[in-house]
Amino acid sequence: MLTIENVLVEFDGKVALDIDSLTIKEGEKIAIVGRSGSGKTTLIHHLYDVLRSKAALCSQRQGLVENLSVFHNIYMGELQRHHWLYNLVNLVYPLPSNRYKVSELTTALELECPMTQVVANLSGGQRQRVALGRALYQKQPVFIGDEPFSALDPTMGRRLLSYVFNQHSTVIMALHDTSMALACFDRVIGLHQGKRQFDVYVRDICVDAHQDQLQALYEMSR
Repeated sequence: MLTIENVLVEFDGKVALDIDSLTIKEGEKIAIVGRSGSGKTTLIHHLYDVLRSKAALCSQRQGLVENLSVFHNIYMGELQRHHWLYNLVNLVYPLPSNRYKVSELTTALELECPMTQVVANLSGGQRQRVALGRALYQKQPVFIGDEPFSALDPTMGRRLLSYVFNQHSTVIMALHDTSMALACFDRVIGLHQGKRQFDVYVRDICVDAHQDQLQALYEMSR
């Protein structure tokens, strides 16, 4: 599906990402792990730039419109699919079909607040799920997420991850939760100071043969 080569990103003269080659296959579920500042976010955004035409991004920045409702923020994920006049009508007088689709999505994301609730008044966890909902509403084949469950408890995070997996054929996600990476993903990429430290399939990790890789995963979560 994608191969990137010779990627070098610098900020203020400091290397943020240095990847010689990375291939991602269609259908893979990939977790990117590493400590803060390891290059996870930079890699996530680079991959999104390359896959923009067929990927939905759930960024840490969220980009929610504070004075708009839950419905409007989620519906904005579909703006590029329709004519501006159709979008204007739905933003002012939402069509019943779109209200229903957004309502189904908020239920799946366990958002119990009214769809009319202004985003500025939501908790951190609710805001994160609205941002996740907007990405899911794009209905793209590839989902790219940068710590999309960081404000949620681990149990809810795993439930929502399962939902994301069901909606997208390919998932690429930066995580701090290495236990989630090992339990739920096919492949784990570890970054340190912008460089790839390891790239392994979870099925190949065992205590005897890959103790060093397993230890590195847990070290990155500390």
